[in-house]
Amino acid sequence: MTDVQNQPDLRGIKIQRTGVTKIHLPFFISDGDKIQPVTAQIQFTVSLSENLRGTHMSRLTEILTDRTRQPISIPDVEKILLDAVEKLSTDFAAITIAFKFFIEKFSPVSEKKSLSAVDCKFIGELTRGSRMKFTLGLVVPFTSLCPCSKEISDFGAHNQRSICRVKLTFNNFENIFIENFVRLIEAQGSAEIFPLLKREDEKFITEAAYQNPKFVEDILRDVVIALRGQKKLAAFAVECENFESIHNHNAFAAHEEILS
Repeated sequence: MTDVQNQPDLRGIKIQRTGVTKIHLPFFISDGDKIQPVTAQIQFTVSLSENLRGTHMSRLTEILTDRTRQPISIPDVEKILLDAVEKLSTDFAAITIAFKFFIEKFSPVSEKKSLSAVDCKFIGELTRGSRMKFTLGLVVPFTSLCPCSKEISDFGAHNQRSICRVKLTFNNFENIFIENFVRLIEAQGSAEIFPLLKREDEKFITEAAYQNPKFVEDILRDVVIALRGQKKLAAFAVECENFESIHNHNAFAAHEEILS
């Protein structure tokens, strides 16, 4: 049978990334001593020599399917990319694995257990002969309360749900845990968000936020300071957004740093 993909191409263009996108597969994500089943959406690409007409996309799907049977931790992303480099005879491979990761939380007074969903991405890039460049993407929710509103109001202050989007890039990606970074980031808001709250918990969270007012800029700066203390980080990008409750717009702040 003719291998059409391996036919020569004479246009002289090396393709930087070609492959498959929007693949949905069940994975087991390993985070420390916890293993969690997720449904992942994946983009998996490789570079293609200027001499070849097309890549073997079925091999990318095979590599991913083989990984559905065993837990995947962050170092395993590098193994997936190494498989792609070898099996497709290429010098570059990249993957993005997006999924919902659930953090176990206990409400602050009633101690009711619930699961809080966080959008998570594993982003890996590998050039043949080098170690993987790994980026962890997270979208972490929390509560923010406006300091100005508190200062000028006789009663209460406006508060809202907020999110922090981060991209954390590592040179050393051993012993990096998703949950640790989620908890580090959510602690920088006015108060945490909980999926399950009883009345006594709601009172506690409302008062905790009131005692810890923060502008979106305050939250951003506190996240930056917290991330600067993480020794394995090579670089980070942070976006904070407040879904304003008394305005018809959102408040936004962003910052990027290269650490090493």
